[in-house]
Amino acid sequence: MLRIRGIFFGTEGCEPSAISFQQSVDNDKWRMKRYTINYKLQTPNPKPLFSVSSFLSIFSESCPFMKVTPYTLFSSILKFCLLGLLFTACKKGVQEQTDELYSRHLQRHVKLTIIHTPIPGDKADVNLLVLNDGEQSANLRLTTVIDSLYKAGQIQPLAVVAIHAGNRKEEFGIADTKGNNGRGGKADHYDSFFNNELYPFAKKKAGVRKFKSVTVAGFGAGALSALDIAWNHPDKISKAGIFSGAFNRTADGDRTQSDTACYGMMYEKVKSSRKRPVLQFWIYAGQNGTTALPNDDADHILNSTTCFVELLSAKKFITEGDIVYEKGIANNAAAWQQRLPDFLKWAVGK
Repeated sequence: MLRIRGIFFGTEGCEPSAISFQQSVDNDKWRMKRYTINYKLQTPNPKPLFSVSSFLSIFSESCPFMKVTPYTLFSSILKFCLLGLLFTACKKGVQEQTDELYSRHLQRHVKLTIIHTPIPGDKADVNLLVLNDGEQSANLRLTTVIDSLYKAGQIQPLAVVAIHAGNRKEEFGIADTKGNNGRGGKADHYDSFFNNELYPFAKKKAGVRKFKSVTVAGFGAGALSALDIAWNHPDKISKAGIFSGAFNRTADGDRTQSDTACYGMMYEKVKSSRKRPVLQFWIYAGQNGTTALPNDDADHILNSTTCFVELLSAKKFITEGDIVYEKGIANNAAAWQQRLPDFLKWAVGK
């Protein structure tokens, strides 16, 4: 005798010899609790065979209140599988992965940290955040912050491409103004990298033709670079996030001749601009200290940032709803992390 419990797999040359069920009544409905099927072997070498008809006949006789057909059986299994997939998908939260992109403009492999919320059915609802100094993502606990805000329903679907810095001194700067001693010497290459390589890469990765919104952000000299890129490409970018920006960076690196904080390459660029790009700005500046980032020359951060904000206002490049300016004490990762939720809710909040 071959005893099979719980699964209706028969064998060629076998026939049911005994079928026993234990049943109970619960609210006038039959509920199958346990079953055992005994088969008698008729052949010395049985071959496995799945018998759907045997299963249907047995189940129909045992549960007369249910009409079981191959169609209803298949439909039930399919619904169960789809429900399982849906449950699994719903449990997925924010995802993080690393990637790499070779840049012809920078002549190097660029490491990327990619973070994204669950992708919605309509991919046109996905927002993009490009972040300079992507190696700071771990210090900022960026993935954890995004996951918390998304689960709380405070931000929209978001994809973050965090660019790990190369030579910050050379690549971060003003694209159309090169300083000496290598300051911003490759800023124009970095601008081309964003426009011609990174942005198309992000669209392809996300599977979108156009993002709902695009924000660029950075820290120290990386913030200066992010602002310059946004200023140069308002057709793609609508918002810029500046954390402790290096607004006082000059072409020659000499900041001792000025008795005011209102100077610097970006300051002069905006001062001479005649056309106002359609942009919004979120800016943070701390009162004390520098950023402590490598190859970063941001200092007098609060005063130079305030001068820049006043310049935007004087030229009527902003209205009250176009800018958020937050002031703090420090200019470091701990201070930026504290302000990060406010920035993300401003950039892609619901």
